[in-house]
Amino acid sequence: MKYLFLFLIFPTFLFAQAGKELMIYPVKDNGLAMTEKGAVAKLYDYRLPDAKPNTPALLIFPGGGYTMHAIDHEGHKIAKWANAHGAHAFVLKYRLGKFDGTGNKHPDMLNDAKRALRYIRAHATEWNINPDLIAIMGFSAGGHLASTLATHFDDGMEGDSIDATSCLPNICVLAYPVISMNDKYTHWGSRRFLLGPTPKQKDMDYLSSHLQVKPQTPPTFIFATSDDHSVPVQNSVQYYLALREMGIPATLHIFEHGPHGVGLAENDKTLVQWTHLLVNWLVQWKVFVAPE
Repeated sequence: MKYLFLFLIFPTFLFAQAGKELMIYPVKDNGLAMTEKGAVAKLYDYRLPDAKPNTPALLIFPGGGYTMHAIDHEGHKIAKWANAHGAHAFVLKYRLGKFDGTGNKHPDMLNDAKRALRYIRAHATEWNINPDLIAIMGFSAGGHLASTLATHFDDGMEGDSIDATSCLPNICVLAYPVISMNDKYTHWGSRRFLLGPTPKQKDMDYLSSHLQVKPQTPPTFIFATSDDHSVPVQNSVQYYLALREMGIPATLHIFEHGPHGVGLAENDKTLVQWTHLLVNWLVQWKVFVAPE
């Protein structure tokens, strides 16, 4: 009945383009340096057809410990869910690391996230996107990537017209995110695949997002569970406290029980409430359309 309700309220939103692949880097890079250590970053396009000008957009970073992409339940499914609530959506398939450190590693993943957001914003007018209302949403290691972008953005850099565009997100959503790269609460696998087997302390600090919050870091929604055995809930708590210390609007929802990697948690009558809370929050920030 719930899905029939969404269909009746948002009849056109459910027919968004189904994940067309976009190459966010110039072809010359795709054929050369960008493929030396691994797959090229790709953006899956879930724009709403016939959208009005200045429609909000959501850029999604699936989790997977920087070694794989949980791209279905933390990517494509999330994009379709965002479409049903009136937002354009994009899913980033960012570059990944290798256990021995020979694969891609920082800053490759952050560069992919920056480029993806720049790419969307640079095409905002053409694609009927509000350039000042582009949200990001990350799960697990994808949450780390989202928080890294939210704390290490810039207003543009030298390069092509896309690189000259700001990569500051306007809104941030984090689901059971990795935040710290330091020993006590880090997710060991994410750190190894991001920084290699022998990370330097300065890099671990630089990529511990709770230590890097800026005054411009966007308003943030965080969801986690207390007994997450993969990514300690302290990651979420530390980031929330750092946001509040800086005076940034933030909301933190911690459920007592729940496994890691639940995505939208449609089959869990308790955890699914996090998505209802998120919808209300995104409506408040005008990323989603309020149900009539």
